[in-house]
Amino acid sequence: MDSDSNCCCEHSKQKQLRISLKDIASELGISQTAVSFAINDKPGVSAETKKKVNEAAMKLGWRPVYAAQALGSSRTMTIGFAPTRSYDELKDESFMLHFMAGAQASLSKRRYGLLYQPCSSMKEELATYEDWASRKRVDGVILVNLQDNDPRPTRLKELGLFAVLAGGPVDSDWLLSLSIDDSQVMGCILDNLLESGHKRIAYISGDSSLMYSKYRQKSFQMFAAEKNLDKICVEYTGFKPENAARITMDLLTQEDPPTAFIYETEILAIASLKAMTEYLIKRDYEENTHRYYPYKLPAIVSFEDSFICESSYPSITSVQRDASEYGSKVANLLLKVIDGENVKGDRKILTPRLVLRDSTLLYKR
Repeated sequence: MDSDSNCCCEHSKQKQLRISLKDIASELGISQTAVSFAINDKPGVSAETKKKVNEAAMKLGWRPVYAAQALGSSRTMTIGFAPTRSYDELKDESFMLHFMAGAQASLSKRRYGLLYQPCSSMKEELATYEDWASRKRVDGVILVNLQDNDPRPTRLKELGLFAVLAGGPVDSDWLLSLSIDDSQVMGCILDNLLESGHKRIAYISGDSSLMYSKYRQKSFQMFAAEKNLDKICVEYTGFKPENAARITMDLLTQEDPPTAFIYETEILAIASLKAMTEYLIKRDYEENTHRYYPYKLPAIVSFEDSFICESSYPSITSVQRDASEYGSKVANLLLKVIDGENVKGDRKILTPRLVLRDSTLLYKR
């Protein structure tokens, strides 16, 4: 038999193995229309029939052909995610990778895919949503990093795209949100530092336009007022490690410098720790003391946790969140919105916990 004949036979076998809706209908003794309604979760068939159809589909090994499915329904079976991120943020960020993995895990259970298209600017992000809407590319989108006067919620509503915000709360009667409960974490961090004798504390934040950064700054300043801290300051870095290091060193070389630093991310914290260490080693060498010890460092806390915090020296006290679970819950909420379920938004979930490590434990004042 020649190669062409082999190809034809193989193609014929594949066609025979491909399970259709007609095969499922024959298996259950019901109409093909009822099977289609059940598979696509449409009204017109009972919940019991939907269950039987899905069980039979799994048993027979049926898999949806998405192109055909899209022609037969208004759904694309795709969720869009187009966050504005710089190249450096994409390269170093671990929280977002775990968030996306959790989102995809939930979406896969409903045979949805995640279309990830990072953007370099808000303008590009808005253009992406307009493109997706015009081509009916996605059923809904996940939003992150809400800003002051953010144009995205209004524009998505105009485009007719379903959306859920990871963050919040948001002042909107249309957009629902899920946020990690940071409300008590700042107080927990500051209580811990205060118990260790720190009353001059700096908060090295990310972007002043982000709402979650503003909430954390407000909590920081309220706590300082209540506890009568000697000296506090808040500085923004634009999430650039070099800015964090420079600001940290500027503060450390002032009169009565901070004895503790809180950083928005672990990347900002580790860049600043490196700068502090190099400075102290150089100073001790120039003074010919050669007595550099970790206790000369200020206390350090990061609002994000990763392997960096565990593996650095000293290891960094940090706020631990389950980013995968967060992504999973956000995706589930969006699917419920798309399905038209009556759900509530603006909810806080997953209260984080403070993981104490050497960067605060070794330097009690």
